[in-house]
Amino acid sequence: MKKLNLKNLSYQYIETGFKEWLNVLGYGQGTVNGMPVLIREFLHYLENNGIHHIKHLQQKHIKAYHLYISTRTNDRRSGALSTNHINKQIKAVEKLLEYLAQKGVQGLPSASIRLDKIQKKEITILTVDEIKELFALTKREVNTDKEDIIQARDRAILVIYYGCGLRRNEGIHVSVDDINFDTRILHVKQGKNYKERFVPISKMNAEYLQQWIYDYRSKIVKDKKEHRLFIGLRGEITTSGTLYTRLKLLQQQSENTTLQQKIIGLHSLRHSIATHLLKAGMSIEKIAKFLGHSSLESTQIYTHLI
Repeated sequence: MKKLNLKNLSYQYIETGFKEWLNVLGYGQGTVNGMPVLIREFLHYLENNGIHHIKHLQQKHIKAYHLYISTRTNDRRSGALSTNHINKQIKAVEKLLEYLAQKGVQGLPSASIRLDKIQKKEITILTVDEIKELFALTKREVNTDKEDIIQARDRAILVIYYGCGLRRNEGIHVSVDDINFDTRILHVKQGKNYKERFVPISKMNAEYLQQWIYDYRSKIVKDKKEHRLFIGLRGEITTSGTLYTRLKLLQQQSENTTLQQKIIGLHSLRHSIATHLLKAGMSIEKIAKFLGHSSLESTQIYTHLI
């Protein structure tokens, strides 16, 4: 979609203005960069189907577009687009209509497209022993300083995503300055829906983070102004994909066949700590606060898992 070129000058202006509008409203950078890309495909579709001015847009065109994206193939891999992606496309169109209405464009239709129901993925939970095994794999004897640094970062990954129960995006944005070792509190500044929260850190987990920050991270950081907790061996900011890969490599190093066969990701660590806290007797209200859930309904799922 990023490679699509809009020939219609008015559509180009709409895409640019839409992006600026999202930025002014304070949306996250992912939304500011990503939603206009979705809109570009919609505008490209209109362009190719003879609708050369946004004022000519009718609800039948939006419905036809919904049918189009529901049946077209995925450019990145074989098969159709995911239900989640289709829903994102329609939500982007709805947001575009909101933008145009605020800009004074009259007579536009509403999207009125019912979002498709997403099949929930099965949640994978690691046992307490499996979590301990992952930590143990980060403490094996190694031969090089590089391997030592990687192991220290792996421990920090487990601390942030299991010990602190952070979401994938929350963890990748943690800054060294967000951690108060005196109070052992992590300040989550970029939570879901722009919500902040404070997460306690156990004494052992605080020691692991201190080791990573002061003994290892300090050796590889190039720019002293870079405060992200997770950086690569060359001092660059790491992506959530890199952290996920490290977790999978730890899993593969295990000799536990049950652990090896589980389908896990960074979010599995979050699910696991929530389940373990519930089993240990923590109230559902406290777990919801720990996880940053705005509704207890989101936390109730763990009561069913156990």
